[in-house]
Amino acid sequence: MIEISGSNEWKATHLNAVIALLEISGVDNTQPCPPLDDRKREIEAQLREKYGEFTRKELVALLVMSAYKQYYSRFKKTYHVQLQVESIAQKGRKLPNVSPLVDANFVAEMETFILTAGHDVEKLQQPITIDISREGDTITQMNGEHKPIRAGDMIMRDSNGVSCSIIYGQDNRSFISPETSHVLYVAYVPDGIPAEIAMTQLEKIEEYIRLFSPNAVVEQKHLLRAS
Repeated sequence: MIEISGSNEWKATHLNAVIALLEISGVDNTQPCPPLDDRKREIEAQLREKYGEFTRKELVALLVMSAYKQYYSRFKKTYHVQLQVESIAQKGRKLPNVSPLVDANFVAEMETFILTAGHDVEKLQQPITIDISREGDTITQMNGEHKPIRAGDMIMRDSNGVSCSIIYGQDNRSFISPETSHVLYVAYVPDGIPAEIAMTQLEKIEEYIRLFSPNAVVEQKHLLRAS
């Protein structure tokens, strides 16, 4: 089990925020998972039925969406999970097929709307800290673009730099690959969202992982609170 701590600056800046952590080992991420694909189609249908006629104003008024909207608005950005829900519910698009470990997270995100990143544990270097971004921080995004990070964002750092940012996403070092067998999911939950919804996100991801890796081992599953 890897150790993850929250900095004093994170706790002071993002009072009442929660980080939900799920670390699982012994996973096989190499084979397709038809039951997970079936679950994708079910979730897509549910989103279209529930939100297909929603206006954007109605969608962002939902409890979880509203909290993320407030967070993203501080950086003049739009919550990307909101955009994904709109594309499925109102434009008929489907959830992507990346790999079982990535897809398990995507499906859960569409159910809870909780922003979650997935990392290959073997590619992270301790110490690992939940922190805030500062002037001069940068991240190399998954597309290879080197991006400055605005100060004040919730981020995760390892000894090699910023591993993930709410606003700018994950780095290109620790992403999940087909060879990943030991994974860390980190859900970033701003103030205004009940902690039990964050825990539901972890439980759903674990449920979907067990569809293709029933003997996977949960190394840790808990909430890190800023309060």
